[in-house]
Amino acid sequence: MTAFFMRYCKRIKQLFSVIGLVLFAHLSFAAGNSLHIRSANLIVYEDDYLLNADAEINFSSEMEKAILKGFTFNFLIEFQLRSPRQYWFDDEIVTTAQEVSLSYHALTRQYIIARNEQQRSYASLDEAIEDLSVIQDLKVFQKAHVDKGERYQALLLMRLDHKKLPKALQTEAMGAEDWKMTSQRFAWSPNLFK
Repeated sequence: MTAFFMRYCKRIKQLFSVIGLVLFAHLSFAAGNSLHIRSANLIVYEDDYLLNADAEINFSSEMEKAILKGFTFNFLIEFQLRSPRQYWFDDEIVTTAQEVSLSYHALTRQYIIARNEQQRSYASLDEAIEDLSVIQDLKVFQKAHVDKGERYQALLLMRLDHKKLPKALQTEAMGAEDWKMTSQRFAWSPNLFK
């Protein structure tokens, strides 16, 4: 009877350990920053190729507090088109970057997303992050840059631009995990001539 009870207690202890680890991992993931590109594709419009992509973005509580204090966060969307070479470095065809900024306006209590010359205002941070996470119709290159019959590889990266952070945050951001926001390098082989 005692042996049965000891095995029963040991299994309960293991079960609680597993549940604790799962909860800890979930809470630590939810508390931090994350930036993950889910999908990307290229579409042709007249003589241009346009990039459409979707990302998943989560801010840490530290970043949310900084936004409310009036700090502006600049994100870089970096696109590159390469022609793979078998025995040498890949041939870089096009490199394009776009800056998108997120800020909070205290007087109007609105979050502002600025892309190029356009600004959009949102009542909540979640709505602003949703806009930030969608890349739509970004002109990345022209038809004249690519040749029919050639294979190409497209690469997309999105990241928080630490160089544009205010000096007060740059030193804090250097080593802190709360301020690291860089997506994976999303790569795909686009079919440019459908």
